[in-house]
Amino acid sequence: MSARLGFGLMRLPRENERIKLDETIEMVDRFIDAGFTYFDTAYVYDGSEEIARKAIVERYPRDRYTMASKMASWKLTDNFTADDMLREQFERTGLGYFDYYLIHSLQDGRDKEAEEKGCWEAVNKAKAEGKIKHIGFSFHGGPELLERILTAHPEAEFVQLQINYLDWTSPIVEAEKNYEVARRFGKKIVIMEPVKGGLLASVGKGIFDDGKAAGIALRFAANLDGVMAVLSGMSTTAQMEDNIRTFSDMKPLSDDEMEKIRKVVESIRNEGRIECTSCRYCTKDCPKHIAIPDIFHAVNDLRAFGEHNRPHFFYNGLVSSGKSGKAGDCIKCGRCKRVCPQHLDIPTLLSDASALLDKA
Repeated sequence: MSARLGFGLMRLPRENERIKLDETIEMVDRFIDAGFTYFDTAYVYDGSEEIARKAIVERYPRDRYTMASKMASWKLTDNFTADDMLREQFERTGLGYFDYYLIHSLQDGRDKEAEEKGCWEAVNKAKAEGKIKHIGFSFHGGPELLERILTAHPEAEFVQLQINYLDWTSPIVEAEKNYEVARRFGKKIVIMEPVKGGLLASVGKGIFDDGKAAGIALRFAANLDGVMAVLSGMSTTAQMEDNIRTFSDMKPLSDDEMEKIRKVVESIRNEGRIECTSCRYCTKDCPKHIAIPDIFHAVNDLRAFGEHNRPHFFYNGLVSSGKSGKAGDCIKCGRCKRVCPQHLDIPTLLSDASALLDKA
């Protein structure tokens, strides 16, 4: 049986930086009416837990949905403990319990931080108290680290992994190897970034049939064994409808479609696209206030379609409006690189972007 569609509440529609409640409610209603139940939020998704309360928790009986959220170890201090964060999340969401609860974004270094700051202890205690039904973690490291964590924490019932056809054989993300480790330990899997932040929805022109790219990416993820949900960070009702159609008539990929995927991967690699998913973790602490994902989007347009005016107009508008510093303003402090789930060398990529965009 293929996996079910999950609604990731990270990329909800916004206006003036605020989540649009009416449009979110419309998307939530359509999602639930179509028979889907899995919602995914996190402490660090700005406004997401609060909007989940307004759009879901206060409007639906508890048996109509399941809710997952996450604990951000890097936000914990001596004066704000893991227990404190959990209490705040229950207040934000209005929930009596989480169906699924994850320690967020474990990778090299952060796995130790989660131990030292008592994350595992707090979630185990909350589960014993009935406040959490199922414990897991989201993961952005390599297979060796994943094996160590799963060995140390057999109480983890599921793992949230970044899996898509572009990352499947990537030597950086190592999606296939991570998947194989999780399955060897008998863990269920929730898939994040199945369309790689939307990148795989806009590729394959001349290879995929028009409008089919996102659906093919979702089907690649959903038909893997052991996957209980495939998250899509939907921002529009059109994306919602497209995804519902895909999951309502889920079919395995054909040999012809797999061959087309191979050609698309080869094309992306040859174009030198920056494999950014626009999660924006990198922008939180940038001392030069550089809108890194937006700049990478302009670079990708130039590399995919050749030199033309629109990426330059877009970039100059970001800078002139004060929405971003210049790519060349980067001081190479490395804060962005340390938090990037894609393990991108952001300072070097910004230097490359400056050469393309910061022209006199």
